[in-house]
Amino acid sequence: MKRREFLKNTAVASSVSLLPSAVWPASQDKMLRTAHIGVGGMGAEDLKSVSSHKQVKVVALCDVDSKNLEAALQMHPGARGFSDYRLLFSQMANEIDAVIVSTPDHTHAPASMLAMQLDKPVYCQKPLAHHVSEVRAMRKLAEEKDLITQMGIQVHSFYDYKLATLLIQSGIIGKVSCVRAWSPKNWGYDGPIPSGSDPIPEHLDWNLWLGTSASRPYKNQVYHPANWRKLVDFGCGTLGDMGVHIFDTPYNALELDVPFTVKNKCRRPNGFGYPELNSVTYEFPGTPYTTETLKWIWYDGKGAPHSHKDLKLPNKDKLPLQGAMFIGEKGKLLLPHFMELPRHIVDGQYKEIDVSPFVSSGEIGEPVRNYALEGDKHYHQFVDACLGTDQCTAPFSYSARLTETILLGVIAGRFPNKKLHWDSEKARFREEKANAYLSGEYRDF
Repeated sequence: MKRREFLKNTAVASSVSLLPSAVWPASQDKMLRTAHIGVGGMGAEDLKSVSSHKQVKVVALCDVDSKNLEAALQMHPGARGFSDYRLLFSQMANEIDAVIVSTPDHTHAPASMLAMQLDKPVYCQKPLAHHVSEVRAMRKLAEEKDLITQMGIQVHSFYDYKLATLLIQSGIIGKVSCVRAWSPKNWGYDGPIPSGSDPIPEHLDWNLWLGTSASRPYKNQVYHPANWRKLVDFGCGTLGDMGVHIFDTPYNALELDVPFTVKNKCRRPNGFGYPELNSVTYEFPGTPYTTETLKWIWYDGKGAPHSHKDLKLPNKDKLPLQGAMFIGEKGKLLLPHFMELPRHIVDGQYKEIDVSPFVSSGEIGEPVRNYALEGDKHYHQFVDACLGTDQCTAPFSYSARLTETILLGVIAGRFPNKKLHWDSEKARFREEKANAYLSGEYRDF
């Protein structure tokens, strides 16, 4: 089944029609009933943060790994447990107000689309989806139904990143011509393709874990629980993991749309794992905060970033392990990742940043250096938006464009050292062979 056909025909229990949370009146006593799909790993963290809101009641939990599900049910004994999210929706649609999707990337769109067909607000972990076609379908459906949505980029709501956005938009370094961003993490795999099979653990439903992806034998420690990020059928590599977080603030601050070209310097594709080292160059159309066009260079893997004069720091300081550098007409702004304040650099010297104008205007408070205070903000913003008392700052209307940008860089890894030209209006590459990777097949499972 073509992915686009699946996305057009996801009206499970379509006769169920509930009042979307987007139109709830503001309430201080209403409880938001949440369903959580994927409750191991990051899903467990998402569950913890969402449920810490005093107006949340967890009513449904779903995971293909019974160990993960059992642990979550122990924390929320009043919730019902499922291994298949389709059964969750068919049996509990009238008892759910919002859905949190925290599965591997290839399941984001199938689960989120089913939820939105039932008029449910959705909080979906990053990256928003596995394919550009899915990203566009998710955005379209959310907008058609006027649903509250949020992508799980928690640092979007952190102090440091909001401050960097205000600084860039205030013109502190003038118009920005280039952004360089990096992470030394390695969610790539350059090794041999595994052969054979291993016994499927009793606690894992392998068919449901594969979901809409192609069937294959189970191999221990290759797919579940963590290494799926490295593999082209399930994850989106380092770009889809750390890239989303580190791209987010520059992308938001500069009010970027999707790029018109992308090129990835990496090894030849092997059809199984992502490259371990990537250097991705994007070209974006200009905005009020950039020069006529903007160049964006991303580096990942061991040794990232490559040495460059744009990245030299005063006093021979070392770069943060991960981060982004804005290069502007009047200086540079370094944004470490994460829990570090941005640093203003002019003529090879650090310049003190005065936050008082933003404090006095009410746009931001005094610096916060406490992850415990910052960590739940993004989740609680989603809950409060569903309850009618706030608005989401990373809805699918924004995060779909950000994710599309990320995914174009992932696709470019299939054509190493070749510049690809993207037509956003037509949602196609000029290079016809690259269009084969915008979508894919959905397996019936």
